[in-house]
Amino acid sequence: MDRLDREILGILQGDARISYRDLGVRVGLSANAAADRVRRMLRDGVIRGFTTIVDPAADTRGGLVVFIDITLRQDTGNDEFERAVAKLPGITEAVHVTGAYDYLVRARAADPAALDSLLRRLKTEAGVAQSSTRIALRAADRPGAPGGL
Repeated sequence: MDRLDREILGILQGDARISYRDLGVRVGLSANAAADRVRRMLRDGVIRGFTTIVDPAADTRGGLVVFIDITLRQDTGNDEFERAVAKLPGITEAVHVTGAYDYLVRARAADPAALDSLLRRLKTEAGVAQSSTRIALRAADRPGAPGGL
């Protein structure tokens, strides 16, 4: 990856729907050259995909969006944990992080009882020793960035 690739990634992170023509204009390339770079980064796994960010207030599924900081038991490995959480309902993302916790998990629960059930399953089925849960109230908008944060 070079400086131009990093610049393209920054633009795509702000607006993944930008046309190759507009992307090329912003970085000083033709539309075809910009498209080739994006395709190469997709092929090489630098770009793992594109997503849609939905405002939690507009999400019709309802329920709670939660962030769970997780510490694994000493006898639980990362691969084992990741396989286990992939099978649990409601978990939308699990990120291995630095700091006081091992993982940050984002999940959706229909109500507090469903959240309680998920937390219990994390401890019994995924090797979690300790967790700290935060409930999302709303997503803050970031001026000038499509889709908020």
